[in-house]
Order: sequence, then structure tokens, then C-alpha cells
Amino acid sequence: MTNPILSSGPLGFPWATMDPFLFCVHHVDNYPKGDGKFGPAASLAGRRLGQDFMGVDGWNMYHGEQVPGFPGHPHRGFETVTIVRRGLIDHSDSLGAAARFGAGDVQWLTAGRGIVHSEMFPLLKTQEDNPLELFQIWLNLPARGKFVEPHFTMMWSEDIPRETVTDASGARTEVVCVAGRVGDSDALPPPPNSWAATEDSDVAIWVVTMEPGAQWTLPPARGADTKRALYYFDGEGASLGGQPLASRSVNDVRTDLPLPLANGATGKAQFLILQGRPIGEPVVQSGPFVMNSEQEIRQAHADYRQTGFGGWPWPDGAPVHGDDPTRFARHTDGKVERREG
Repeated sequence: MTNPILSSGPLGFPWATMDPFLFCVHHVDNYPKGDGKFGPAASLAGRRLGQDFMGVDGWNMYHGEQVPGFPGHPHRGFETVTIVRRGLIDHSDSLGAAARFGAGDVQWLTAGRGIVHSEMFPLLKTQEDNPLELFQIWLNLPARGKFVEPHFTMMWSEDIPRETVTDASGARTEVVCVAGRVGDSDALPPPPNSWAATEDSDVAIWVVTMEPGAQWTLPPARGADTKRALYYFDGEGASLGGQPLASRSVNDVRTDLPLPLANGATGKAQFLILQGRPIGEPVVQSGPFVMNSEQEIRQAHADYRQTGFGGWPWPDGAPVHGDDPTRFARHTDGKVERREG
């Protein structure tokens, strides 16, 4: 077989992406017990509060000063897909929507013409540690979608398709299907104006966990021009199509034929797979704004200064939604969803 790995490199921060994706980051924070006010019961001395990304003691405050996380900030022109594997996120936005989600939930937010949102990581547990693990992925919008109405979709863990495949040796592979199709499972519908909602976009987002020695075949993509990135972020000794994969690597891989993915004999392996047909349009980015031209970027800054993308209806820039661990989403139309635990 021709080498299935077209290119490979180490995982950086953030992880390298390809069109139609713009950004990908994997946050793993071993937060300590909470202090009863949703922050860490630990000294913050010596941290660069407001810009804490150094991983001191295995965790970060990020842009939070009392509660870790990302206080209110704007977006325009793309989507965020946030996959929370452990811990909780409190979302609040300029349209008045709010959510608390985690434990395998996914939030898919279409920024469109503009939204301000806050993503805080409340440490609810005061008698035990509060570990957090999440992926945040930025998916671009084509020019026709840059100015659509903002929209957020909650994909609750209990509803997200999971395919478990047992190979001939009895070793299992689990594939969490956030977008696309795996085996007999179709992902939940993406937001209506997403590039992923375009029939031939071939967008897929999969999280793969393999037991020691497990084998699973990565299926071919539907489109001839589809691109696929395989992020090998946990484990060692895995191979693709008989070619060894470097641990903690990002790999641009072939999509035109089935590729056997095999884990090593010891320890689990974990992968994130991002796939899609490129949008193929100019990308001009200025921080949280992603447009097609410099003029559109200038307009985004001007619009944000003038309108605040809807203002900010919250009492402070970093809202936290109380000490009830119930997961919920309150949408702009007043609809409320609740999930226990």
C-alpha cells in the first residue's frame, strides 16, 4: 500500500488544522477542589491572572481571574464546536442564551454575523478535585454564511451516537460521532447554516478510543477532494495502514480507501479525527473574527464597537450558573432543556 500518511508533525498549541477547519485545541486541566465560590481552593499567587496559560500545578485560569475560563469575548464569521469530555462549562451570550454542559456533551455555536459569549469552568466540587478535558474546534463558514443569524445547538451526551466495534481478538474501539457518519450511525444534525449542513461538505468529527491491541478500519471519505486530519493525542505504538504513527502527532491522511488503524499492545490509544471538503475561499482572520477580506475584518471591528453584537445582558463578564450540577440550555426563544447529572 502507498503510504497512507501524506504528512505528519508534532501536536503544538493550538493543533494545526486544514480547510474547512480553522483552529483546534485540547484543554486538559487537573483542577483542585473548589473554594465554594466556583474557583480553585488553591493559591493564585504567581499566576498571570487574565492570561494564565502556563499550566502551573497542572491547570490554568486562562482569562478568568476568580473562576477559570474565558469571560465574554466576540466572534464573527465561523463556528465553534466544543466537546467536553470531563468537567463543566457555563455558557452565556449576548443574545441572552445560557447553558451548563459537560460529561460528553457538545455545544455547536454558529457565530454568523456576530455574538459575544462567555465560557467559564465552574469548580462545583468542594470535597474532591474538578478535572476538565475538552476540545474546541473552529469550523469556517463560507461567504454566504458569514452574516447568518447566530445560533447554538446543544448535543447532549446521551443522544450522541457511539459506535463500538469489537475486532477478531475481542479488543474494542469506540467512535463518538459528533459529525458525519460512522458505520450505521449518523451524527445529530448540525446547525442549519453550518458548512457541515451542506450536503456534499463531507464534514466529520470523530473521537476514537481503542483498547490495547485493537484494530479498526478508518472508512474512505465520500468525496474525492475531502481532507482528513488524524490527531494521535494519547498512547504509543499505533499504526495506520501498517505505517507507525508518532505519539502526539497530527497526520494528514489519505481518504480514498479504507485504512486499518491498529493500537499497540499496551495502553489505550485516543484520536481526534477532523474531516471535510475544503471551502476553498480566502481566509482573513483578526483574532475572533474570520472573514473573506480585510474590508470585512475592518467592518467587523466597527460593528462590534458600535453594537456589541447585541450588548451584554449579564451582571458581569464571567457569569456562573449556580451550584446545581444539572446540565441545561436556555435558548433565545425561551425553550429550556435539562439533563440530570
